[in-house]
Amino acid sequence: MTKVLVSDPIDQAGLDILSQVSQVDKRLGLSLEELMQIISEYDALMIRSGTLVTSEVIEKAENLRIIGRAGVGVDNVDVPAATRKGILVVNSPGGNTIAAAEHSLAMLLALSRHIPQAHGSMLSGTWQRKKYVGNELYKKILGVVGLGKIGSHVAKVAKAMGMEILAFDPFVSAERAQQMQVNLSNLEELFEKSDYITLHLPRTSETENLVDFKMLSRMKSTARLVNCARGGIINEPDLAKALNTGVIAGAALDVYGVEPLSDDSPLRSVEKGLILTPHLGASTTEAQENVAIDVAEQIRDVLKGLPARSAVNIPGLSAEIMDSLKPHLQLAETLGLFANQLSGGQIQKIEVRLQGEFAKHPSQPLVIATLKGVLTNALGDRINYVNASLEAKGRGIDVVEVKEDFNPDFSGGALQLTTFGDSGTNSVSGTVFADGDLRITSIDDFPVNVSPSRHMLFTRHSDMPGIIGKLGSLLGEHNVNIASMQVGRRIVRGEAVMVLSVDDPIPSELLGSVLSISGINQAKSVTL
Repeated sequence: MTKVLVSDPIDQAGLDILSQVSQVDKRLGLSLEELMQIISEYDALMIRSGTLVTSEVIEKAENLRIIGRAGVGVDNVDVPAATRKGILVVNSPGGNTIAAAEHSLAMLLALSRHIPQAHGSMLSGTWQRKKYVGNELYKKILGVVGLGKIGSHVAKVAKAMGMEILAFDPFVSAERAQQMQVNLSNLEELFEKSDYITLHLPRTSETENLVDFKMLSRMKSTARLVNCARGGIINEPDLAKALNTGVIAGAALDVYGVEPLSDDSPLRSVEKGLILTPHLGASTTEAQENVAIDVAEQIRDVLKGLPARSAVNIPGLSAEIMDSLKPHLQLAETLGLFANQLSGGQIQKIEVRLQGEFAKHPSQPLVIATLKGVLTNALGDRINYVNASLEAKGRGIDVVEVKEDFNPDFSGGALQLTTFGDSGTNSVSGTVFADGDLRITSIDDFPVNVSPSRHMLFTRHSDMPGIIGKLGSLLGEHNVNIASMQVGRRIVRGEAVMVLSVDDPIPSELLGSVLSISGINQAKSVTL
């Protein structure tokens, strides 16, 4: 009989499901060393956020087939190590959607009607009706930043309450927004026009401190801000300053950059207009039961030889296929990252063209890896090989796969990714050499030979003397070191592209200076 280890508190409904097919051992509070000592005995591990599943634990997991996280995130699991070991990692991405959305809505209402403050006033023995005059949500503009499952549900309910919805999500098409009855906007306009703003973003390098004092200053002085998504998106000292100086009217936070919130946090010194809750977004009886049942059912199915529905690593591929496809998957994801940053706008359609030897490989993981790359900047760690297709579909992105048996340029074949969006059409191609090295071989049909690097600068310019020298001098003046450079052109003195590998990311201010060079028509900073 199979054995399942449950090392965090899990709702009894989930344990009952597991007990139908396995021996269930519930052992809470295990230290890392204790977990490493016993993990080899088990076929499955069910956890929440308390158990840390490191690569050392996974190395000891000789019989482990699946790790189930009863919740959304898998930050406490070394997913790459599990994948290398052939262990499936599953979660419950939709189990707490309603709970998190409803908490955001509760925060909106509490802010509008000063409910916590009025309650505290009553407990202190006062009766202050005039002091706590509130505002109605009806006919107000709600800015929703991020239209994933939670943000979409908030928008749907707020719409039913009579609010006008303004939304920012670069990966939601105009058609999809129309279906949801929301108006798409850029981020700056959303902050300027909204009466209320609710954030539904992952915490990534791009979203960290996204809402700083400069962004807060764009808001109406009567506007209010809610964050029940991830801590660190809002700069907390800047928010405290904005509230204390009357830049905005109020804010409600459920998540923080560091949790628990420190005693000396500037948020604790805010005198009015602030509501704080201790990360309660998913803390409902129903949500805890839902995620427990969802993950327990997936563990049960996998132990019975059936597929899981919410794996966060590559499902259904043997270790042999994984090894053979590893560089091809890496290339696909790299091209997706590059193409997304090249397009710089909303994408409605993606075409993945597999040529030559690439067409002979299983196509689904290559297409999924491409989508993962395209969506990574928007979704961060939330995007994976299983949900990439669903996330693309949910954002109204049409995905087309094309196979061509013959590729005249490279014996190993090639992968070409083309994006169609409101900023036009862009394409990027690449190949994998025999030694496993990756190459970007064309950009918008300009031939290049680029080894992908962490930080790159892409330009589109007129092919005329002096441009390369001027760009090199400008970067040198700003202490930007160039590691390599590639130029591609189709005709002499026509249009050309240039790709520079640099040691550090290019600041937005420097991009503006690059564009001021006569002859340079486009400049993009790319981070892979």
